[in-house]
Amino acid sequence: MLDSQTIKNCKENPTIRDLKIKNIEHAIDQAEMMIKESKMNQEDLSFLKRKISDSRQDLEILYLMKI
Repeated sequence: MLDSQTIKNCKENPTIRDLKIKNIEHAIDQAEMMIKESKMNQEDLSFLKRKISDSRQDLEILYLMKI
């Protein structure tokens, strides 16, 4: 989840917000690629899927700031 300082910075500076969005989108893409190509055990896959879910929630918050 985004910490309060990051949220504050993203509200104040659209450039920071947009960079944060790009970074999270890239991280999600990479994690999904790892899941597709990986032979990880179930515990590691579950962890990665949880991180993707958390990142998507962060993205929603950042997208709402753009409105």
